[in-house]
Amino acid sequence: MKVKMLSRNPDNYVRETKLDLQRVPRNYDPALHPFEVPREYIRALNATKLERVFAKPFLASLDGHRDGVNCLAKHPEKLATVLSGACDGEVRIWNLTQRNCIRTIQAHEGFVRGICTRFCGTSFFTVGDDKTVKQWKMDGPGYGDEEEPLHTILGKTVYTGIDHHWKEAVFATCGQQVDIWDEQRTNPICSMTWGFDSISSVKFNPIEVILDMRTNTICWNPMEAFIFTAANEDYNLYTFDMRALDTPVMVHMDHVSAVLDVDYSPTGKEFVSASFDKSIRIFPVDKSRSREVYHTKRMQHVICVKWTSDSKYIMCGSDEMNIRLWKANASEKLGVLTSREKAAKDYNQKLKEKFQHYPHIKRIARHRHLPKSIYSQIQEQRIMKEARRRKEVNRIKHSKPGSVPLVSEKKKHVVAVVK
Repeated sequence: MKVKMLSRNPDNYVRETKLDLQRVPRNYDPALHPFEVPREYIRALNATKLERVFAKPFLASLDGHRDGVNCLAKHPEKLATVLSGACDGEVRIWNLTQRNCIRTIQAHEGFVRGICTRFCGTSFFTVGDDKTVKQWKMDGPGYGDEEEPLHTILGKTVYTGIDHHWKEAVFATCGQQVDIWDEQRTNPICSMTWGFDSISSVKFNPIEVILDMRTNTICWNPMEAFIFTAANEDYNLYTFDMRALDTPVMVHMDHVSAVLDVDYSPTGKEFVSASFDKSIRIFPVDKSRSREVYHTKRMQHVICVKWTSDSKYIMCGSDEMNIRLWKANASEKLGVLTSREKAAKDYNQKLKEKFQHYPHIKRIARHRHLPKSIYSQIQEQRIMKEARRRKEVNRIKHSKPGSVPLVSEKKKHVVAVVK
């Protein structure tokens, strides 16, 4: 004779205090849960809706500049320290934790065209319209001392950009030519020119591509040294692989005006772009469309943008003299999370990934409110693009087979590759 009995220890199920959670036994047998998929679908739908409800990315506005913010730079070692240069020649050092300006320098006469920090973080360099390159101490002057640069180089032309080497005492400037400088010398150790066009941006990295329109700036992927993204005047961004420059890896399309700046996240999986259409967008590196768009009523043409070193925040400088701080993930909760909150967050994320292609969830997750100006320009460009596509199809249809080649979207914008 066989007798089956249940044996449970009451200590495992009785609460010690009324604040303890009531433990409930659970059977994980899938045969006992026939409605698992519909139940998880509802949870994924609710999680997607709540993500949009709690999407409040704007954190703070760093006010103080009296002219448009033209350039930004990050401190290589201090996460909360950011430098900004304005169109009136003023440079400010900000503390993101306290959200205030800790130091102000009248660095140049006219625009501050570029700013970069030394790899050790003890000093920084600025270039301006007054044809000078100046090196400044990162820490403020002592009591009673005047604010003077450590080193000043007087050039012959206007410099439009500057960048410092990651490990050596060498920096590069650009303008009518690209100059490589040693910090201890007043003359460049190397100068490079290409024709008569001026260079607007220069960046250090371990072939030259000619596109349809001008490239405003580029940014290297911090995780893949051979990958870089170019911000172009034709409203698009192009991600290239240095090993095969004849075709971009990806064309990123969503802006409706010239893209002025781009910066990668430290993870290398996403980048943020600033545009003349008064908005910033976050793109996954392997997607042609943006996953997020940020804008405010007061924000004008966005000139510069940076992703912080902890991959959680984004800064942008715009024409109306403000630096704005955004969350990289719009619905992310700030502060310390409990273990239950972390578990719920991970569970909801997996549910959203599992049901991301369901029409209702996909529509809610993709929807973004846009200003009327951007929305109308998107509709207009959609009509223009469809007309061009229709014209191309008709030309191929009514031509001799093989006489009109079918060019992919990736190759349309590359004019030539000069090796």
